[in-house]
Amino acid sequence: MDELMEVFGPARMLGVEAMTLALLVSFVLSMMVAWVYRRTYQSLAYSRAFVHTLVLGAAVSCMMIMAIGNNLARGLGILGTLAIVRFRTPIRDPRDIIFLFASLAIGIACGAAVFSVAVVGTLFFCAIALYLHWSPFASRREYEGLLRFLLPPHSDVERAVGGVLGRFCESSVLVAVREAAQGDAVEYSYQIRLADPTFHADLLEELQKLPDISDVSLLMQRSTVEI
Repeated sequence: MDELMEVFGPARMLGVEAMTLALLVSFVLSMMVAWVYRRTYQSLAYSRAFVHTLVLGAAVSCMMIMAIGNNLARGLGILGTLAIVRFRTPIRDPRDIIFLFASLAIGIACGAAVFSVAVVGTLFFCAIALYLHWSPFASRREYEGLLRFLLPPHSDVERAVGGVLGRFCESSVLVAVREAAQGDAVEYSYQIRLADPTFHADLLEELQKLPDISDVSLLMQRSTVEI
């Protein structure tokens, strides 16, 4: 036992009040981060389990920091234990990773009893997340959309379509061509960026005036999300 005490050092005894306070603060702050994440989420692949993870992750990291204390041996032991566990859950959105890191940072700060860093950091992080959500910063989807229409095979109207797109679009890229209606028609899909969002109706009207064209549809990226 004496040899173990020399290796691991004396335990860092925390009172029940101190541990409860740290866990409560981490819970409240992580709930704030989870609320901001839920409020600013824009995709269809919403996961209630991930929101729970944001809250639970803060509590777990808080417990780990309180257990480690200032003991290097215990820290290395927990690090080795975590290295055995393989986390295979894919997180495709970098924004989700940042929110998860924020939750873990809250737990670390609370476990280390640096509550001022936890509170100020959480408020600042949530304020930035809300600002980026409400502001048009880095947004280019407002003018972008997916245009689809049908033409008969070997139709000469494709050149006229290019002229219409040149008038109303800042850019247009043909992304897909496939057979439709059992080979009686060809479906064209264009990724377009409108020169002005008000050109939406005018573009559809001009395309529908062309001969042989049918089933014209324009799906703006504002109302679509990646899955």
